[in-house]
Amino acid sequence: MASNNVPMEISIFQEEPAIALQHKPKRKIGGWAPAFLLLANQALATFAFFGVGVNLVLFLTRVMDQGNADAANMVSKWTGTVYLCSLLGAFLSDSYWGRYLTCMFFQVILVMGLVLLSLTSSLFLLKPSGCGDGVKQCMPTSTKGTMMFYLSIYMVALGYGGHQPTLATLGVDQFDESDTKYKKNGAKGAFFAYFYAALNIGALFSNTILVYYEDIGHWTIGFWVSMGSALVGLLSFLCGSFHYRYVKASGNPLPRIAHVFVAACRKSRVPVDDEKKLYEVDGSHSAIKGSRKILHSEEYKCLDKAAVVTENDLTGPQNQWRLCTVTQVEEAKCVIRMLPIWLCTIIYSVIFTQMASLFVEQGAVMNTHIGTFRLPAASLSVFDILSVLVCTLLYRKILVPLAGRISRNPKGLTELQRMGVGLIIGLFAMVAAGVTEVERLKQSVPGQHTSTMNVFWQVPQYVLVGASEVFMYVGQLEFFNSQAPDGIKSFGSSLCMASISLGNYVSSLLVHMVMSITSRGGDVGWIPENLNDGHMDRFYFLIALLTVIDFVIYAYCAKRYNCISVDEDSCDEVKKEQV
Repeated sequence: MASNNVPMEISIFQEEPAIALQHKPKRKIGGWAPAFLLLANQALATFAFFGVGVNLVLFLTRVMDQGNADAANMVSKWTGTVYLCSLLGAFLSDSYWGRYLTCMFFQVILVMGLVLLSLTSSLFLLKPSGCGDGVKQCMPTSTKGTMMFYLSIYMVALGYGGHQPTLATLGVDQFDESDTKYKKNGAKGAFFAYFYAALNIGALFSNTILVYYEDIGHWTIGFWVSMGSALVGLLSFLCGSFHYRYVKASGNPLPRIAHVFVAACRKSRVPVDDEKKLYEVDGSHSAIKGSRKILHSEEYKCLDKAAVVTENDLTGPQNQWRLCTVTQVEEAKCVIRMLPIWLCTIIYSVIFTQMASLFVEQGAVMNTHIGTFRLPAASLSVFDILSVLVCTLLYRKILVPLAGRISRNPKGLTELQRMGVGLIIGLFAMVAAGVTEVERLKQSVPGQHTSTMNVFWQVPQYVLVGASEVFMYVGQLEFFNSQAPDGIKSFGSSLCMASISLGNYVSSLLVHMVMSITSRGGDVGWIPENLNDGHMDRFYFLIALLTVIDFVIYAYCAKRYNCISVDEDSCDEVKKEQV
């Protein structure tokens, strides 16, 4: 018989005869073994995703016959959709399905999307065979083929985006916060660093091997290999089903947060006389299933009115739209506190998204030959990946101990400090990209789309973006996960992905606005079809300027931020609800 503590989502795996349980050794749950399995799953899923995404801008221009600006906008919107889907995955995970079922569901969608994309490209789009290599032209695509193509890539977006934050949170769940062994060794922080490293390892192979075959016209092979990687990743994920440590879904957080605002408005004239008398349930359990209690904070005191006990609350039936617990109020406060920090990370994501769009278009019109071998422009992103892996190692082995001795903080730099450093390095990356474009235009070939400047001059901008990711995105994952209440942990992880999503949409909007303004009066604009006639360098410098403004706002918000304070006495009770 399954234990009452086993979540509904996995009871099918836990049912065993009661007699047999007396003789079987206790199955090991959680820890680094299942966490490493999830890291492998992340690498395989990312390999599959980037097998589509890394060269998508070239597929759109060569096969779908789109212009440079339209293709860059399309990639930005698609990538934005990928990470926007993370909010959906986080919501289902936190509210209803739990981490395990959510991960499995969205990975199945990812595999199905890649199967459809592979079939669509071979049957409808790549005609004649071998087209899309930059030399041989493809036939105009049919309406049916175009519709199936967009359906398939958005299924890939839904599948990959939906499972990303949930997978990260499921990995962190493997380390029990009440276990001093994991807390002392900083297991959660280490997992987030390895999680991002695994993402980049998966991208490394797609950006070197698959990108080459796709660039020379073997698109279908690249898509089928991506599908195979996603399928192996799904199977590896299922292999750990008996050993994962599961956390119960805490119910829909939207009504809980709505209760706070409605109750506070209904009691707007009720004074908060004594904060110690604010309503909270008795015992160590929180009213929110599977969540620890959160201690009262001094911010946003107007929301405290929702926890004030009035005579009506004492005499009548309990009404959640009139009376909320302190923990429920603090959950709403936590969301409000995180939003300014999150909004400040969107401009950085504008920097990040240029690697999949304008960096590739910039490299495609440079000299990409090494002897007789033509290097795919998108493969330069391998320097971003290598930079991430090297900087992750240097950060954990050198910078953390050094900064820890100076600041007396075992983490080295705080998450907010790391994110600020990431913004500054990202700023330098945009300056480097702008300077490279200035020099490229000086060496452009008159009357042609190319330049004699070697594509390896792009290396500094890729390396700088990679270094900034280690500070910004790993810091974001750690920060939002640690600051999110127990009931919305996946939502906290999804904020990092949602930042990338909005960054892509903002990038697309910027390109559209810049082209609308700069192409007036007969001018071709900053990002025309022939980049030699434009000024993409000015677009890079514009992003750098926006980053400076964003950093000033971020520094102000980070200085005023107050961290969440959890009632540690409720940890043991929450632990009983976890497997």
